[in-house]
Amino acid sequence: MIRVLFVCHGNICRSTMAEYVMKDLTAKAGLADSFHIDSAATSREEIGNPVHHGTRRKLKEAGIPCGDHRARQMRREEYDRFDYIIGMDSWNIRNISRIIGNNDPDHKVYKLLDFTERKRQDIADPWYTGNFDDTYRDVKEGCEALLKDCLLRL
Repeated sequence: MIRVLFVCHGNICRSTMAEYVMKDLTAKAGLADSFHIDSAATSREEIGNPVHHGTRRKLKEAGIPCGDHRARQMRREEYDRFDYIIGMDSWNIRNISRIIGNNDPDHKVYKLLDFTERKRQDIADPWYTGNFDDTYRDVKEGCEALLKDCLLRL
């Protein structure tokens, strides 16, 4: 089983969008049983809050089911439990490193767009931009590329 944790600042917009996009992609590929996919925040600001209404709207528009995820903060021990820990931007990566307290010795921490041709680019936070369409486009591109990378491990 491949275990993927998506991480953003609050766990209500980008990381939850990526979680549900990836779950949809793996289900459509007949691989849902081969993956454990979750999401978390680097901050405590939104803990317990539901998926942002803009993310819900965009996922519904794309025909992707959105569950009842509640924001939670990433924990240090999750470094050992996941194969991929995927941040959305450079600040997420810095904060993930702070949480896990190591220098990623197992090379598990990436930005989502690292799997695409646009390596090292950030996915904009729609909490600030209000643009859930652009965020969805980037998340979908990243998740499709990540799935291809994961299939090399199966």
